[in-house]
Amino acid sequence: SDPPSDLAGGGWLGPPQTAPAWNHSEFCSRNDKMFTGRSKIVKPEGQTPDEFEQQVAQELFNLEMSSSELKNDLKDLYISAAKQVDVASGRKAIVIFVPYRLAKSFNKIQARLVRELEKKFSGRHVVIIAQRTILGKGFARSHKTSGPRPRSRTLTAVQEAILDDIVYPTEIVGKRTRVRLDGTKLLKVFLDPKDQVNVETKLDTFATVYKKLTNKDVVFEFPVQQE
Repeated sequence: SDPPSDLAGGGWLGPPQTAPAWNHSEFCSRNDKMFTGRSKIVKPEGQTPDEFEQQVAQELFNLEMSSSELKNDLKDLYISAAKQVDVASGRKAIVIFVPYRLAKSFNKIQARLVRELEKKFSGRHVVIIAQRTILGKGFARSHKTSGPRPRSRTLTAVQEAILDDIVYPTEIVGKRTRVRLDGTKLLKVFLDPKDQVNVETKLDTFATVYKKLTNKDVVFEFPVQQE
């Protein structure tokens, strides 16, 4: 079945919303939480972080306070949500959603940040996803705007971007779609073999998170190296 139109902002997170023009410093000061983990998560007005989200935010704050490597980079960063998902073998993974406009800043420190968070949350893989909003086919008509939808906001483009987010900083080097006998499709995604040692144990996690977000099946593999 088709994935929900509120992908990457729905299911776990409720309907997608355009991020409000937060002044992060004012928000933290106003709530007198500048020096706690609560400053590391900002949710839409009327929503409050659940217990697990507060735990993730606190660990981010702790890293900001204790890690000389990450302190300056984390100072102005915050997340918008965090969820746990069951993966193979009874393990759990942590999916952290970040505001789209902060995604590149997270990317700069992502390898180090994920490594540190996985130490804190022992036994759980950590995946960071940028929140994106999908615009339906009727967007231009309903909003009385001219021109087509931005391609980056279409369902297909958002799903492709989610694939890149899930495996980052590993690069995707190829994709292939296989049609099963029952007519359903399976996407095979090939990852850069130079990162095989680092991410080989995370392939099931990547596939589970993608399925959770898009309702689509995917298999992550490494290209077979020719002798």
